[in-house]
Amino acid sequence: MTKKLLRSLAGETQAVPPIWMMRQAGRYLPEYRATRAQAGDFLSLCYNPELAAEVTLQPIRRYGFDAAILFADILLLPQALGADLWFVTGEGPRLSTTTTSAELAKLNPVDAIHETLNPVYETVRILSRELPEETTLIGFAGAPWTVATYMIAGRGTKDQGPAHALKQADRATFEGILDLLTKSTIEYLSKQIEAGAEVVKLFDSWAGSLKGEDFTKYALEPAKKIIAALKVLHPDIPIIAFPREAGEGYVGFAKATGADCVALDNSVSAEWAAEHVQVDGCVQGNLASSHMVTGGQALVDEVLRIREAFSKGPHIFNLGHGITPDADPENVALMIETLRKG
Repeated sequence: MTKKLLRSLAGETQAVPPIWMMRQAGRYLPEYRATRAQAGDFLSLCYNPELAAEVTLQPIRRYGFDAAILFADILLLPQALGADLWFVTGEGPRLSTTTTSAELAKLNPVDAIHETLNPVYETVRILSRELPEETTLIGFAGAPWTVATYMIAGRGTKDQGPAHALKQADRATFEGILDLLTKSTIEYLSKQIEAGAEVVKLFDSWAGSLKGEDFTKYALEPAKKIIAALKVLHPDIPIIAFPREAGEGYVGFAKATGADCVALDNSVSAEWAAEHVQVDGCVQGNLASSHMVTGGQALVDEVLRIREAFSKGPHIFNLGHGITPDADPENVALMIETLRKG
C-alpha cells in the first residue's frame, strides 16, 4: 500500500502526514471560479461530470495534495429523494421543507435516488481514471442529522432550531426523516465506492448542536449504522467520520461507530485530541481555516505545533473546517511547504 493517505487510515504513523483540505476545490481558486462560470450555476457544475471532475483535479494540479475529494454537495441527496433544491446567490441553499408525515411519505424510495445521482457516480469514475497514482480519491455524504436540519428548515440555520423543534413536537416524523436519510446515505456512498472512491467521509457539520442522549441517538447511532452497512458491502474501504464540534463526544467516537478515522474541528486542541481521541486510531485535522486568510508566521507555527502534537500516532493533516472563499492561495502553498519541509 503506497498511497500516503491510505497508510495513515490503516494505522501507520508517518513522519510527514498526508495532507488534503476540506473544500479544497472552491471559490478561493481563480480556476474554480472560471469553471463555475462556464457551468452557469452551482448545481449545473455539480451535475456536469466533466466539469465537476475538472474542479476536483484543479487543487491537485496546483498543490499536489495527497487526496482529492469528490466535488458535489451534501444536499444533492435530499434532491434525489424528491425535495426541491435551489441556490440563492450570496445566501446559500434553499429546499422545499419536509416537516410532516405526509411530506415524508411523498419523498422517493431509497432505490430511486440513483437516477438523479448518476452524474455524481460518473464524476467519480472520471476521477478514478485521471487522478495521479499517488492521490487517494475520497467520496462523501452529509450525515443524516445535518442533512435533516436543512430538509426541515428549508435552509441553513445558526442553531438548527427548526430540526430541534420538530424532534420535540413530532418525534416519529423526525426519526422517519433520519431513517430515510440513513438508508439512502448507505446506498449513495456504496455507489460512490463502486464507481472508484477509495475512502468515504461522513460530514456531520451540525453534530455539535446535539447534546447528551440526542448526540448518541442522532449523531453517533446513524453513523454506526451507515459504517456497519458499508463495511459489510465494502470491507476494505476506510471511512472518516466528522462529528463537527462534538467536544467530549469525540472521545470514543471511532470505537463506537467503527470509523477508521475521526476528523476534528479546531474547537479542540491538537494536544487534547492526541491524548483523548488519537489513542483509538487515526485522526484528521485540525488547523483553523482562518490561517488560510491571514497566513504569516502564525500559520507556520500552528502547522508545526499540530504536526508535533499528533506525531506519535496516525494523522491526516487538514483544516478544522472548510477553506473559506477569502483565503489566499499562497497561504495554502505555505501550509503544505511547512508541513512537508518544516
